[in-house]
Amino acid sequence: MNKKDLRIKYKNLRQSLSENDIEEKSLAIANTIISLPIWEKNYFHIFLPIVEHKEVDTEFILHLLAGKDKEVIVSKSDFETRKMTHFLLTDNTRIKKNEYNIPEPVDGIEVPSNKIEVVFVPLLAFDTKGNRVGYGKGFYDRFLSECKADVLKIGLSFFEAEDEILDVFENDVKLDLCITPNKIYSF
Repeated sequence: MNKKDLRIKYKNLRQSLSENDIEEKSLAIANTIISLPIWEKNYFHIFLPIVEHKEVDTEFILHLLAGKDKEVIVSKSDFETRKMTHFLLTDNTRIKKNEYNIPEPVDGIEVPSNKIEVVFVPLLAFDTKGNRVGYGKGFYDRFLSECKADVLKIGLSFFEAEDEILDVFENDVKLDLCITPNKIYSF
């Protein structure tokens, strides 16, 4: 399928999920993450979910990262430049939803992209080769291309992989892993 059709399909699939489904599947994803060989890393970037879009609830992963005393980074998106600015998430970080309902830090301690070691990547769909489909604005492709070459890119999805995304572009950044409630995909 192409990206446009996949966006429609997976937005509809997400809308069919109940709050209980989202909680159970998000917890299963977090429980799987515990087993990954990533805990020697220190700087973890995570997205804060758009509840209205029924994204993976990353609160369980945030608790996991806090329990392992990791540095957690969250981003603020600039829709004019399509760039993201990254901030350390601390007890003092104020989070506010932007006009697209994305929870973002108001301000804080800025962290450069090249310091980040692990990125949990939001997505609508992905394929068996590690390609992903997001909302189509290119924020994560731009951000991931600014990171070190060895940054670990981990997608989080409620659903299993598609066989192939047909219209992959040269600038699309592939995932290293994708975690679903039932499986770890490695690319």
